Amino acid sequence: MNTGDRLPPLEIPITRTLIVAGAIASRDYQDVHHDPESARQKGSPDIFMNILTTNGLVGRYVTDHFGPRAELRRVAIRLGAPNHPGDTMVLTGTVEEVDGDTATVRVAGTNGIGKHVTGTVTVRVPG
Repeated sequence: MNTGDRLPPLEIPITRTLIVAGAIASRDYQDVHHDPESARQKGSPDIFMNILTTNGLVGRYVTDHFGPRAELRRVAIRLGAPNHPGDTMVLTGTVEEVDGDTATVRVAGTNGIGKHVTGTVTVRVPG
């Protein structure tokens, strides 16, 4: 791994099942993550993905790239445009810094309405 290396893009179809399953798996039972009518009453066109699901997908993106020995040390993300069912999120990443066996990767995820997630991931890849 070298500073400036780009991770290949990863397209993730945003399905209703992914949104609901991610919310349940992270014990986030807010109705906007599973009940379309409640989401509409609160101003959203449909249910939307929670931050914990996005956090998991970002971590998976980085560990899939660096392999089974990769250890996440830190995931710091910020959400923007929500992920709704029927959209596709495309994750991209660039290695910003390498210090020994540890790298900092800048990650971005876009969907049909803009930037869903931006952030950095610190990953250790033991030799």
